[in-house]
Amino acid sequence: MPPLPSDAGISLSELGAEVGAAVHGDGDIRVHSVATLEHAGAGTIAFLANPRYASLLATTRAAAVIVTPAFADGTPLPKLVHGNPYATYARVASILHPMAKTVPGVHRSAVVAADASIDASAAIGPLVTLGARARIDANAVIGAGCAIGAEAVICESAILHAHVTVYPRCVIGPRTIVHAGAVVGSDGFGMAEEAGRWLKIPQLGRVVVGADCEIGANTTIDRGAIGDTLIEDDVKLDNQIQIGHNCTIGAHTAIAGCAGIAGSTSIGRNCKIGGAAMISGHLKIADGTTISASTGVYDSILEPGVYTAAFPALRHREWRYVASEFRRLRALAERVAALERALAARGPKA
Repeated sequence: MPPLPSDAGISLSELGAEVGAAVHGDGDIRVHSVATLEHAGAGTIAFLANPRYASLLATTRAAAVIVTPAFADGTPLPKLVHGNPYATYARVASILHPMAKTVPGVHRSAVVAADASIDASAAIGPLVTLGARARIDANAVIGAGCAIGAEAVICESAILHAHVTVYPRCVIGPRTIVHAGAVVGSDGFGMAEEAGRWLKIPQLGRVVVGADCEIGANTTIDRGAIGDTLIEDDVKLDNQIQIGHNCTIGAHTAIAGCAGIAGSTSIGRNCKIGGAAMISGHLKIADGTTISASTGVYDSILEPGVYTAAFPALRHREWRYVASEFRRLRALAERVAALERALAARGPKA
């Protein structure tokens, strides 16, 4: 069911049927946009996903809300009730705020190789360059200033926002979204040292991105040295992430901004990696692993769980005290070991 124009809105009953949520209260009320509980106004629908904001249900000016069954009685407002209100909000937002439709065609300023292939339903924006034998599939959208290398493939319904660079032979999977400034397929950091100088190792592989992925702004994914760097289906990458050559990122994994993953590391499926986490090369991370923000990982993680190596923030004076105590730990451990040896030498008490 297509969304109605924003000024007319859509009824709560129609929304509930579309997203699979139960309707409590007046199903005829119409909403035209989403909002937070705090800033909602007439004609908007808000959501409660975090119980710490439950008090806002009493003061919100939203026309309707999305809640779990546990909070269904917490407000007299008309509501959509679902066990996962955040996912329900995502579906509602997609209905009420659909992406603008693009017009198929190739902009007159685009530079397209004679043997590049462009489906008639694709949209190629201003100042795009398409290399030799590049392929753009059905309903793909290539934003202004994108550079698509030779033999690269942009699959059906993929969206590349402005100034994305896809190096030669790399593949962007169906329905994948790549945000502005991302670079897919640049050379990996491959160097051999000889006689005090660095010798560049040719990077011969590709980057292959699966279906339904999202790659954030200014994220960089290096091509493989020999084999391919693989981003499996439904991987979500935030902004400014670095993924080294020959990495594999397993399906349904999400990685937050500024994380860095060194080459030849394999991240499992369904992992969650916090912002600014740093993962060394040639490691394996088990399926279902969660790595907290700012955590450094230097060894493989073979059992799923939550792993944290960052020290929580303290007031500066307290942090200086803790740091000074840390510096004494080695000396303290040596003293304890010496005491243990001395006690062992004395033998058991008579």
